[in-house]
Amino acid sequence: MKIEIAILLILVAAGVGFFVGNLLRKKLSESLVAKADEQAAKILEEARRQAETTTKEATLQAKDVVYQAKAEFERETKDKRRDLQALEKRLQQKEENLDKKMNLFDQRDADLTKRDQALHNKEQILAQKEEKLDNLVMEQRQKLEKISGMTAAEAKKVLLEAMESEAKLDAAKRIKAIEEEARETADKKSKDILALAIQRYAGEYVAERTVSVVALPSDEMKGRIIGREGRNIRALEAATGIDLIIDDTPEAVILSGFNPIRREVAKISLEKLIADGRIHPGRIEEVVAKAEEEVEQAIKEAGEQAAFDLGVHGIHPEILKLIGRLRYRTSYSQNVYQHSLEVAFICGIMAAELGINAKQAKRAGLLHDLGKAVDHEIEGSHAVIGAELARKYGESPKIVHAIMAHHEDEKPSTVLAVLVQAADALSGARPGARREMMETYVKRLEDLERIATSFAGVTNSFAIQAGREIRVMVSSDEVTDEGAVVLAKDVAKKIEAEMTYPGQIKVNVIRETRATEYAR
Repeated sequence: MKIEIAILLILVAAGVGFFVGNLLRKKLSESLVAKADEQAAKILEEARRQAETTTKEATLQAKDVVYQAKAEFERETKDKRRDLQALEKRLQQKEENLDKKMNLFDQRDADLTKRDQALHNKEQILAQKEEKLDNLVMEQRQKLEKISGMTAAEAKKVLLEAMESEAKLDAAKRIKAIEEEARETADKKSKDILALAIQRYAGEYVAERTVSVVALPSDEMKGRIIGREGRNIRALEAATGIDLIIDDTPEAVILSGFNPIRREVAKISLEKLIADGRIHPGRIEEVVAKAEEEVEQAIKEAGEQAAFDLGVHGIHPEILKLIGRLRYRTSYSQNVYQHSLEVAFICGIMAAELGINAKQAKRAGLLHDLGKAVDHEIEGSHAVIGAELARKYGESPKIVHAIMAHHEDEKPSTVLAVLVQAADALSGARPGARREMMETYVKRLEDLERIATSFAGVTNSFAIQAGREIRVMVSSDEVTDEGAVVLAKDVAKKIEAEMTYPGQIKVNVIRETRATEYAR
C-alpha cells in the first residue's frame, strides 16, 4: 500500500514538473522573439541610413566626374582651336610661297622662250654658213683636181696603195724581229707569256661583308638582350667590340663590325646566351671569354689543317694562326681561306707542268693573301702587309717577293711570282667563285645592252652567257663590214671604261644582208 502511494506521488510530481517546464519554455520563446524583432528593426534602420549615405556619395562623385569631363572637353577644344589656327597660318604661308614660285616659273618660261628664239636664229645663221663652207670646199676640190690632173677617187686610191705597201713592209720587219727575239728567249718567254696570259682573267672586286645575323627563337628575346635600361647590350658590345643592331627585323639580331674574328666571337657568345637563357653582365663576360678561347682554338686548327692538306711543313706557328684567321674573312663574297687553298693547289699544278718547285709554289699560293688576316688592323695594302709578315717569320725571299708582287705592288721578277698572280686570278674569276646579288647581276646585263645600243647603226643587242658575251645587231645599210670591226672595238673599249666585271666579255657584232624573192 505504501509503495503504491509512493508511485502515485512520483507520477504527480512528474506531471507538475512537465507543466511547469512547458510554461518556462513558452515564456523564454516569447522573450527571444521580442528581442529578435527589436534587433531586426535596428538593422533595418541602419541599412536605411547607410543607403541614404551611399546615395549622397554617389551623387557627389557623379557631379565631380561631370565637372572633370567638362573641364577636359574645354581644354581639348582650346588645344584643337590653337592647332587649327597654326594650321591656317601654315597654309597661308604655303599659299604665299606657291604664288612666289608661280611668278618665278612664269619668268623662267619667258626667259626660255627668248632663248629658244635666239637659238633658232643662231641655227639659221649656222645653216647658212655651213652651206657656204660646203660650196667653198667643192670649189677647192675642183681646183685641186684640175691642178693635180686626177679625180678625188683616183688620188684616194693612190694614197691607199702607198700606205698599204708601207704597212706591209713595216709588218714584215716587225714579224721578223719578233721571231728572232722569240727564238733567243723561247723557254723563259713562253712561261712568262703563258702565266701573264692566264693572269688577265683576274676579276674586279665587290664590297666585303661586315655583318653577321643571329636568329632568335622569338621577338621577346630582343628585350632580354637589351636588358634593363640597355645594360645587357652595352655589356655585350663592350666585351666583344661589335655593334648590335636590334631593329624591326623579325626574330633576328644583326652584328656589325669590321673585325671578322670579333664578329664570330660575338655571334657564338650571343647564341650561347640565347640557348642558356641567363643574360646579365656577369654572365656575358664569362660567355665571351669562353667564346674567344673556342675561336682561337678553331683558328689554330684551321691553319694546321691547311698546311697538312697541302703537304707544306716548317711554317711558323704565328703564320699558321694568321692562315686560320682567314676562315673568317671574305673578299668579294669569296672565303679567303678556301681561296688561299685553291690558289695553292693551282700554283702547285702549274709549277709541276713548268718544271719548277711545286712545294714552294704551293707555299707561296697559301701565303699570298696572308695580309688580309690583319689588313683591317694595319694600314697599307694586304700584299705589302703579308710580305712583311712573311719576312718577319722567316720565309724565303722568293716567297716574300711572290706575296708582294701578286697585285703589282712590286713588279714580278720571277716565274713563281707570275704563277701566284695567275692562280689568284683564276681562283677569283672562275664562274661561281664570287657570288653576285640578283640586282647587281641584272643591272650588269642591262648596262651591257645599254652601252651597245648607244652607238649609231645598232638595231638591237643581247647579253648572253651570264653577261660574258654581248651580241650586237647592226643595220647593213648604216654599218659596213669594216665599220662592224671598228664598232666591236669601240663597244669593248666603252665597256672597259664604264663597267666593273669579273673575267672578260666577248663582243660580237653581227651585220646581215638578206635578199628575198618568191618563185611563182
